[in-house]
Amino acid sequence: MKPKEISLNIPPIENMMDLNNMENRREPDHESDEDHGVTSFDTPLRSDAFSISDEEKIKKIEYHFREIMTTLGLDLTDDSLRGTPKRVAKMYVKEVFSGLNPKNLPVARLFENKFQYDQMLVEKDITFYSHCEHHFVPIIGKAHVAYISSGKVIGLSKINRIVQYFAKRPQVQERLTVQIAKELQRVLKTEDVGVVLDATHLCVSSRGVGDTNSKTGTAHFTGRFKEGHYKGEFLNYINSK
Repeated sequence: MKPKEISLNIPPIENMMDLNNMENRREPDHESDEDHGVTSFDTPLRSDAFSISDEEKIKKIEYHFREIMTTLGLDLTDDSLRGTPKRVAKMYVKEVFSGLNPKNLPVARLFENKFQYDQMLVEKDITFYSHCEHHFVPIIGKAHVAYISSGKVIGLSKINRIVQYFAKRPQVQERLTVQIAKELQRVLKTEDVGVVLDATHLCVSSRGVGDTNSKTGTAHFTGRFKEGHYKGEFLNYINSK
């Protein structure tokens, strides 16, 4: 069967300068937008980010979200709205931003590569939900991940969990791509990792320009995945049905 033509041609993010340049090329949505240049592969967190418990964070967020709703003119005595501040607070801390807390990082158990499998392993179409750190609205996408074993393999579900962990925080897609790749390199002790993300950003489709058709693609290739053969095989596979 003739391989499907590679339809995704995204240069790898080689270093911090590339990541900064990609971010800085974005045009602001309006004059009041701040400069959102990325300064690190790590999500920017304060040193005291975990000095209070999740329960305390929920109480604080509940209070402030109640203030937001009140400022918007909503009647919080209504049965439908009364519990919303607490629901939002719990969702932020326990669910959609749970990836901010390092205690939630998946523990990945490694296994010996008993079969001496020396080709790439690919897991594609991993659905993820994240949030744009500029407007706190959803990013919905698919992650495609590949690696070549250096002697160890990982349970497939752990790949999904790693993707979900880094997605569950305010994100920039470029950073998310790199974070997934770096963690897989660390866990698997291999330089040979490929990550491609294809996502829809609601900050583009549901507000601002209102473009409901566009998608954003990012990729990070390391080790042998920088080579044309491996990169091409990976991209052909994830673009096939």
